[in-house]
Amino acid sequence: MKTLDYILSDPRLTIRRAGQPDMEGRCVVYWMQRAQRAVDNPALTAAIDAGNCLGKPVVVFFQLVPHAHHANYRHYQFLVEGLAEIAAELQKRKVGFVLRRYPDHGLLQFCSEVRPCLVIADENPLMEAEHTKTRIAEKIIPPFWTVDSDVVVPSKLLAKEHYAARTIRPKIHALLPQYLRKVENPAAQFPWRTPSHVLSLVPDPSLLDNFPIDRAVAPSAYFRGGSQEAKRCFEQFLRSRLKGYATQRNKPDLDGTSQLSPYLHFGHIGVQTVALAVQRADAPAQDRNAFLEELIVRRELAVNFVRFNRNYENFDACEPWADVTHRIHVRDPRQYLYSEKHLEDAETHDPLWNAAQKQMVLTGWMHGYLRMYWAKKILEWTESPLAAYQIAVRLNDRYELDGRDPNGYAGIAWAVVGKHDRAWGPERPIYGKIRYMSFASTSRKFNSKAYIARVAALEKGALSDP
Repeated sequence: MKTLDYILSDPRLTIRRAGQPDMEGRCVVYWMQRAQRAVDNPALTAAIDAGNCLGKPVVVFFQLVPHAHHANYRHYQFLVEGLAEIAAELQKRKVGFVLRRYPDHGLLQFCSEVRPCLVIADENPLMEAEHTKTRIAEKIIPPFWTVDSDVVVPSKLLAKEHYAARTIRPKIHALLPQYLRKVENPAAQFPWRTPSHVLSLVPDPSLLDNFPIDRAVAPSAYFRGGSQEAKRCFEQFLRSRLKGYATQRNKPDLDGTSQLSPYLHFGHIGVQTVALAVQRADAPAQDRNAFLEELIVRRELAVNFVRFNRNYENFDACEPWADVTHRIHVRDPRQYLYSEKHLEDAETHDPLWNAAQKQMVLTGWMHGYLRMYWAKKILEWTESPLAAYQIAVRLNDRYELDGRDPNGYAGIAWAVVGKHDRAWGPERPIYGKIRYMSFASTSRKFNSKAYIARVAALEKGALSDP
């Protein structure tokens, strides 16, 4: 059996409120937020190991909170679709599941009801989540720990914001043998029994009835939430699309990507689960390596950016050289100027950009290669780089199922303000030294007509997938 000292030695774990667990406490509480899954979850594993060590049952607490940053009906529906699976899988591991929603959703209130000896939660680099944990740490009574469950290499080991993939890659690769390992899934030795005075809701779609959320964006008809759907999507990718990934991933007219980003964002599948399966897969090394570069190095570079740069949602994330070039070119004349509403409604002169925007609005997902083109054209067609950054963030967060995520913020920062990139020449109007993408150059890399036709069919309801 693992000791508390052994559990605490894991670099994934951060002590938010120190102290010895109160042995008079009745349980260990795992406050689930970012890692919404009942298997291959390091935070849940830490909670179960601690419970077994202390001789206490473990209960997962999940709170459905309204008005989450930039979230709307599309995001909440996807989240709720995964909750019933979590409850069922936790029961197999003898772990409880208590679900609350606004206005009876407070963690501190729940803790006063069950009197935990220890509380464990998920790490999340986004500012709103970090502020919430800081506030909880100031008020909670038992020890409070957080666990970094949705990266391979614990984020804090990278220590500072890294300039680019080339600077973070060697550090990540050096640590992979230590951290890219199968996550243990122990069972609790002391089963949880919900006290009669503790309210727990049934995880079903009615949770969103009369729930105070923005309902302006409809749920996706193409992606369904939950760990089983994540597993199905991933297994389909392994069977039919991992082979050829290195050459096909940047061709939006083909189904060359994994489409796992919504599931990774909500924690419905663990990054280690995906990485280990790809390592073992029967596919050429170049395809496996290309996928792992995106999944681990590029994704964790984005997490690093958000963790160490508090300006990730605004223009102040700008690289110094990009700030200079934007100041020089901010008043350059624009051939096309579009309002945010025209952009949102895909009413531009560019059929490829319109198709990408429509794919995002219709499905909640946009092909990664076109997300770069999409953001760069917003820079070109709006009044200033500052306005472009703000509009891109708002549209991305509103429609993408994986919006409000480090990957999205890093992608916009790369496209608009040169983050993780370098100065490019020749210098161009509007862009200055920011890397340029055009309809002509982009269309030469794939069959843009086929992609535009595909999205048109989606719009008419003739296709069942994005």
